[in-house]
Amino acid sequence: MRDLSNPLKVIDLLSDGECHSGEELAAIFGITRAAVNKYIKLIREWGVELTSVPRKGYQLTYPLDLLKFAKIEHFYTQHTDKPINLDVIPVIDSTNQYLLERLNTLSTGFACVAEYQQAGRGRRGRQWFSPFASNLYLSMYWRLEQGPAAAMGLSLAIGIVIAQVLREISGQDIKVKWPNDLYLNDKKLAGILVEIAGKTGDVAHIVIGMGINLRMHNPNQDIVNQAWSNLGDIDRNLLVAKLLYRLRDALYCFETEGLSAFIKQWQPLDNFADRPVKLIIGETEIKGIAKGINEQGALLLEQNGILKAYIGGEISLRADNTK
Repeated sequence: MRDLSNPLKVIDLLSDGECHSGEELAAIFGITRAAVNKYIKLIREWGVELTSVPRKGYQLTYPLDLLKFAKIEHFYTQHTDKPINLDVIPVIDSTNQYLLERLNTLSTGFACVAEYQQAGRGRRGRQWFSPFASNLYLSMYWRLEQGPAAAMGLSLAIGIVIAQVLREISGQDIKVKWPNDLYLNDKKLAGILVEIAGKTGDVAHIVIGMGINLRMHNPNQDIVNQAWSNLGDIDRNLLVAKLLYRLRDALYCFETEGLSAFIKQWQPLDNFADRPVKLIIGETEIKGIAKGINEQGALLLEQNGILKAYIGGEISLRADNTK
C-alpha cells in the first residue's frame, strides 16, 4: 500500500491556515521541492483547495477541522463509559468496504471514520463524492442475532437518529426522506447505505454507512447531480462522538423493538409529509400525497382517498412539482 504519511503531515501543517513555503516543507520532510510539489498535487486530487501565494508558499483556501481519535474519544466518554471501538483512517477506499472485509473480527458497534474515500459508494453502486475533510464519512458494524429479516426498516430508524443529532448540533431544520436520505431546505444533506451479509435463519452482519455534507465546495457535477446542502461549520470530532453513542443506543433499541419504536418520530421529521410526490419505479411514475411510513418501513401514498403502501429497493421518491 502506498505510504501517504507525508502528504497527510503536509495537510496537518497547513491546517493552521497559515502560509508555508515549499522550502519550509522540504526542510521539514528532508525532501526536494519537486517531491513537495508531488504531495501538493496529490492533496489537490483529494479535493483539498490550496492557493499558491507568490514568494510565500501554500495556504488552504478554507480551514480544515481534522478528525482526531483523542478528540472524538474525549467527547464520547463524556456521555458513556463504554469503549469507543473506532478506527480513524485518513484515506480509505470505502468505510463500508473496510468493515465488510473484516466482519469475522469485529465486535458489534465497531466503527470507522475517514477524511477521504477513494471509492465511496451510495445506493445501487453509485459513486459517492468524498472530498478530503469537507464532509463526514462514517460506518458502523452491528451484529443482529435475529437475522436479516429483522433489519427491515433499519435505514429509516438510522435516518431518524442522524437527523435528531444534526438538528441538536446545528440548530437547523433537518428532515428525513424515505428511504435513506436527509434533507435541509429541500436539498440533499446526507445519504445512508445499509449493507447486510447473512442468510435467512442466520445472524445478520450489518454495516451502516453515512455520508454527511458539511463544508463541500465545488462538487463534481457528474457525481453530485441533484440539489445539495451543507450543514455548515461544526466540530466534526464532536459530531462523530455524538453519532456513535446515539446510534449504538438506538441499535440496541431496534434489536428488541424494531422499527415500531421509531415510527412516531418519523412524521414530524418527514420532509415530504402531506406533500404531492411521485414514486419512480423503472420507467413508471406513481403520483400521490405522502402520508408517512408503516411499521414495515413502507412509504404510505394517498391516491384518490385510498392509502397504499410501497416498499422495495428500486423505488425513488421525488417531489411532484407539476401542480
